Amino acid sequence: MHRLIISNVSFIGVLLCALVSVTPTLAQEWPTKPIRFIVPLTPGSGADIAGRILGKHLSESLRQPVIVENRPGAGGIIGTQAVVKADPDGYTLLVQSSSHSANPAIYKALPYDPLKDTVDVALLGMTPYVMVTASTSPYKNLKSLLDAARAKPGDLPFASAGIGSSTHLAAEYVVDLANAKMLHIPFKGSPDAIQDVIGARSTFYMAPINAAVNLIKDGKLAALGVSTRTRAEVLPNVPTIAEQGLPEYNMTLWFGMWAPAGTPNAVVQKLNTAVTAALQVPEVKEQFAKLGIIPNPMKPEEFSKFVRDEITVYRRIVKQAGIQPQ
Repeated sequence: MHRLIISNVSFIGVLLCALVSVTPTLAQEWPTKPIRFIVPLTPGSGADIAGRILGKHLSESLRQPVIVENRPGAGGIIGTQAVVKADPDGYTLLVQSSSHSANPAIYKALPYDPLKDTVDVALLGMTPYVMVTASTSPYKNLKSLLDAARAKPGDLPFASAGIGSSTHLAAEYVVDLANAKMLHIPFKGSPDAIQDVIGARSTFYMAPINAAVNLIKDGKLAALGVSTRTRAEVLPNVPTIAEQGLPEYNMTLWFGMWAPAGTPNAVVQKLNTAVTAALQVPEVKEQFAKLGIIPNPMKPEEFSKFVRDEITVYRRIVKQAGIQPQ
């Protein structure tokens, strides 16, 4: 009997040692097959464009195809769930906007825990929002729009890329600071929201600057203000919202990468190193610059702290604006 117990203990020990040795080996060999980026937003969204630019260069540096798959819906929840449920092997990754940090503030109960079910891999870049209205709109500046909203509480509609999206909260924050009340019209993504504004059905949209800059330059949209404290280089003549009577206003849209919980740290580090290198490639920097995206690489632990700080910021905005969680 004692010999059997000793034998079983020895066998378990050998098995555990074997499993421990497999993980570093898998991490060293990664990647050996195509990598999938799941973008939980519509094609043409900021995260989608940034992900495709980055994916092209990662496929070259990692010598494996990078496939971008759009799974929009429910403020990014559907696509995020797909990543959370995927094997934690570094081959299924989430490329999402700051909505990843906004969702915990806007939804009472998420089907996943953004802090426990995902691993923070890398920050890709940051960009301002730009408040846009139709070029034919009667509102030629921020003041005229907000004056109209105060005169007709709850009547004027504004568009967003979905309930709980960062574009939704960025707009609600403007409305709240202005002591106004407006009607929220959620869409499935930036392209639909922008078209509604171009058609003058919604008064404004807090657009990711990359999604709107060309339409502004083509005269299809008019820019009323940018969301950061400093003006955007791609739209230097557009004033900030802060300098137009709302000095507290300061919001930045950002894009990041996550992996399922349990992904080996060695793989996460490899990914972070590969992303950081890609963000330094002149072609990537040039493409990002044209879209108003500023690369801002961080180590995984720095990005992890950043994500948690942003969750706190969005919770404060939701509470301050009196938004009822869904």
